[in-house]
Amino acid sequence: MLNSIDKIGDWNPQLLRELKGRLKPFPVIIAFITSLATQLVIFLYQLREFPSNPENESEISIDFKYCEATNIVKDQYARWVSCPTNQINMQLWWQEHWKYMFLSLCIIFIFTLLVAGSYLIINDLSQEERKGTLNFIRLSPQSETSIFTGKMLGVPVLIYLVVLAAIPFHILTGIIGNIPFGNILCFYLTLVASSILFYSFACLFGVFGGSALSGFKPWLGSGVVFLFLWMSIQAFGNSQYHNYAAFATLFSPTNITHYLFPDLFNSQTPGLQELQFFNFAVGKSLIGVIALHLLNYALWTYWAWQALKRCFRNPNATIVSKQQSYLIFTCFEVVLIGFFISEHYTNSEYRSSWENFHEGMGALYVWNLLLLAPLFALILTHRQTIQDWARFRFNQNGNSPDYPKKSLLSELIFGEKSPAILAMAINLLIVISAFIVLFVKASVAISYTSDNILRFLGSLLLFVSLIMIYATIAQIMLMLKNSKRTLWAAGTTSALIIVPIIILGTLNVQQSNILWLFTVCFWFAAEKSTFPIILSAFLCQAVILGLLNWYLIKQVKSAGESASKAMFSQAKV
Repeated sequence: MLNSIDKIGDWNPQLLRELKGRLKPFPVIIAFITSLATQLVIFLYQLREFPSNPENESEISIDFKYCEATNIVKDQYARWVSCPTNQINMQLWWQEHWKYMFLSLCIIFIFTLLVAGSYLIINDLSQEERKGTLNFIRLSPQSETSIFTGKMLGVPVLIYLVVLAAIPFHILTGIIGNIPFGNILCFYLTLVASSILFYSFACLFGVFGGSALSGFKPWLGSGVVFLFLWMSIQAFGNSQYHNYAAFATLFSPTNITHYLFPDLFNSQTPGLQELQFFNFAVGKSLIGVIALHLLNYALWTYWAWQALKRCFRNPNATIVSKQQSYLIFTCFEVVLIGFFISEHYTNSEYRSSWENFHEGMGALYVWNLLLLAPLFALILTHRQTIQDWARFRFNQNGNSPDYPKKSLLSELIFGEKSPAILAMAINLLIVISAFIVLFVKASVAISYTSDNILRFLGSLLLFVSLIMIYATIAQIMLMLKNSKRTLWAAGTTSALIIVPIIILGTLNVQQSNILWLFTVCFWFAAEKSTFPIILSAFLCQAVILGLLNWYLIKQVKSAGESASKAMFSQAKV
């Protein structure tokens, strides 16, 4: 054992540190007892419905699906209502209930690993940040990969023991329930891949923001994971399947569980069987579905680790660089196009093909809105960084050795310290290109009117102007001298998004009213408006955006000048 621990320490010192702090005899015993107790409870819970139980005999109907009584016997016992015990197919009953135990453990594994594991990782990093020990880890010669691999393997180690202790019983229930062993292995594979993804983002969330929200951060992160998993389970009962909603299913292992073990759910054919990606019927093949899930997990795990490597050593840096944000948005749009391009916007009994297409584009808008909001926190630059950039950008002459060699445009697009407003605009252009690609593709099957085209183009203009307004306001708030400027930026932007919707909804303002075009619900309101009204709203937003950027430029120059004056005044003294 000592030699094994030494080898672990040689391979990953951070993992050794985590294991030494958690693998104490008492916590390990509690973990195994918890696992065994859970398995026993699941087994006893199924026994409560055992047909030979005297309490259940009177409740067993003659139409019980395990009752094998012939029609003559059923007529004979019809007055008894219940099925005779000797006519019950106990083999089938046990097989079905072994499957129920298998499914129960699947769901427990998913929620335990993803929710509890994410909570422990975020909580550990938050505590390390509060105590200051995270700074010592930053100064260690270990690589970021080694540090966070040790965190992901070591912090939830007791949860791993709980799950590992239940795996033999889980495999046994699956084999007895006649579940293909290959499907069980596929479940484990996707569960491991999803755990790596969720833990990677948990590490990123734990490091992001320093000690802000440190006490609430673990509950917030694990709560979001729990809500997402719960919503994915609720989606099982939805009989309608849309390819543009399939992107979310690639992140939830509960959906692949439904696909691998369809007989265990009291629902229709799992929607993943209808999954298409770039018009390839991926859902028809088990290998295709598993491969698509694993590739999706690998893609976003890669970007999570790129962000971790960037911001861990330098907490003051943005989570991703501007170049990385362009690539992230390109990957995101390509994946979304792969699903949306496979959707068939045909006429239905109650809706035209254009209405179905507009609904699909509304879904694409919502997906992009969900990514654009976090992008504010990912690339928008803080005051001190902009101040340093502005001081050397605007206050050096051409003969100075520190004079910037790159053009202003190049620095605004690729620079690490410059304001990120232009970078946000470029990301929005990437988003708009996805809308245009799908619009051109759908034009083959859908006949557009000129009014439809104008409203669609007007909606894209509103999309750009409104998001740019939010981004500029957030950047202005990050220029405040207040130490809580991050919270001010998040609070102000969230209020501007949410409050107008609440006010207009409370006042029952008609959806065709121009005021809705100044909210994030503009995409759905534009369908009820005319192009002149949409254009008027866009021009108003363009004026507001111009004024905000004028003020932002003034603030940036002022910050650079004030810093230079303070530096020169100290030098004279």
